[in-house]
Amino acid sequence: MFVSGFTFVRNAITFDYPVVESITSILDLCDEFIVMVGNSEDTTKELVQNINSDKIKIFDSIWDDSLREGGRVLAVETDKAFLKISEKADWCFYLQADEVVHEKFLPVIKEEMFRYKSDNRVEGLLFKYLHFYGSYDFVADSRKWYRNEIRIVRNDRNIHSFRDAQGFRKNDRKLNVKLIDAYIYHYGWVKPPVMQQEKQKHFHKHWHDDEWLKKNVKDVNEFDYSKIDSLKKFESTHPNVMLKRIREKNWKFDFDPAGKNFSMKDRFLTSIEKTTGKRIGEYRNYKII
Repeated sequence: MFVSGFTFVRNAITFDYPVVESITSILDLCDEFIVMVGNSEDTTKELVQNINSDKIKIFDSIWDDSLREGGRVLAVETDKAFLKISEKADWCFYLQADEVVHEKFLPVIKEEMFRYKSDNRVEGLLFKYLHFYGSYDFVADSRKWYRNEIRIVRNDRNIHSFRDAQGFRKNDRKLNVKLIDAYIYHYGWVKPPVMQQEKQKHFHKHWHDDEWLKKNVKDVNEFDYSKIDSLKKFESTHPNVMLKRIREKNWKFDFDPAGKNFSMKDRFLTSIEKTTGKRIGEYRNYKII
């Protein structure tokens, strides 16, 4: 079985992306790892080059910054990386630059790839998600955070990144997938408040025009993490590759998990979800088989 990892990244240092940790977290599962490095104003390329592995293949890319609707440029960059994957690959393992896999899940992931390798009905593997927020001690648990997404797909050129690169489709239809018992740890909302605010100012440009940014992104120096509806305490362990970064965390964020800032509607829907396990109105860009 041949497995190709792939990702894209731009300005990883400026916006504090744990891209090195992301790549190295699944490197043992991969026979190659494609990294599409966008035109950066920092030394992102050198950062990736310093990862000590001959599996890594780096390609340069120029982002089309005129694509300012729906995060389309992110899907374009994902597809660029996907197209660089070796023809030998059976499975293609996609991670975004702020996503990390805990080493405890690697055996499960490998087993599932072997299990479904010859089952052509299965076009992808679906992962569960933990979204960390504010610090490494809390995870978001409200309805607005997606619970699952596809991160392993077949090496099929008819598969492409969808919308803002959150998931994939094949010839514009949803992929047939198997849900596996493994998590993606999403750290995109854990970074120093100054860097988080700069990321907000920059990243929203991939979805909105300048007028929207003026109205919706505050002109402040630090991101206010306190404006969140619901969090819960993280009681488990982080991936080993993240431990150094966590030790070096230099800001403080406290939150009372008992406090919930829900609308009446969200409070009602959340109670239904806790009782039944079903999320009414959940967006699913996949078909579980």
